[in-house]
Amino acid sequence: MKKSGLLVFVGFVMIAAAALLFSFRQDNRAGTTDGGPAGGPAEGRPGGSLKWKTGVALYSFNRFSFEKALDMADSINANYVEGFFFHKLGEGFNGHSIPALNDEEIAKMKGMLDKRGLKMRSLYADGKTEEDWKANFVFAKKMGLEFLTGEPQKQHWDAIEKLAAEYRVKIAIHEHAKGSSYFWHPDSVLMAMKDRPHFRACADLGHWVRSGLDPVKCLKMLEGKIVCLHVKDLDAAGNLKANDVMVGTGVLDYPAIVAELKRQRFDGYVYIEREGNWDRNIPDVDHALKFLDRLNR
Repeated sequence: MKKSGLLVFVGFVMIAAAALLFSFRQDNRAGTTDGGPAGGPAEGRPGGSLKWKTGVALYSFNRFSFEKALDMADSINANYVEGFFFHKLGEGFNGHSIPALNDEEIAKMKGMLDKRGLKMRSLYADGKTEEDWKANFVFAKKMGLEFLTGEPQKQHWDAIEKLAAEYRVKIAIHEHAKGSSYFWHPDSVLMAMKDRPHFRACADLGHWVRSGLDPVKCLKMLEGKIVCLHVKDLDAAGNLKANDVMVGTGVLDYPAIVAELKRQRFDGYVYIEREGNWDRNIPDVDHALKFLDRLNR
């Protein structure tokens, strides 16, 4: 081979090697964007960052008007909020409560959310009759909700399934503590879901622990059926009178919980529900959002 040809060949090899090295580095960087180590799992795979939608349950701010509660959520850069049907909404709503708002009042509610860049995709609802539940679904449809969260009585399950299909709004079964609700164990939630394709689960992590259940095992039982989480922490497990504490400072093993959610590739809604320090719990909710964000990196 002539000298000039050899130089060309060597140059070609060097360019190819440089291209491979650049590609390797780019892949490594991509592996770190989801919070895992370089070369680790890519986003969307087990162990990668969750594409969950984080926010706050407005019940955390239940001592304040709807507009004030939105201001509080907005002050900590929450993206999503979940309303609750017995909220005393305050001025501008004529003493009406959800879901008894008229179209003008619903438009006002939407305007308050839009002004702050907040999205409300669900509402904690209740009903004593089928007509009550129909009113909930009518409101949900007008409000643009994706689902209602609640603990419906067994005699209403079939009617609610029909309403959910008609209005294209799902129902997420919420679990309260043992003794406070029929729905305290995933078994009862799965029973309600049977042959009802519009039924889903709202996993209340704190109430599971209050009832003496392992939240990771509960999440596994409801895999693929969970649309939202209620996030809280407690000072004791298996104690129905356990106190609510700041997320990450209590007995719930959130690293294990988040690891399980990553395995399931959970991409639903995550609502911080701080049931304590009622008059000044904005820093507590802010802490919880940031705590979850760190675990999700």
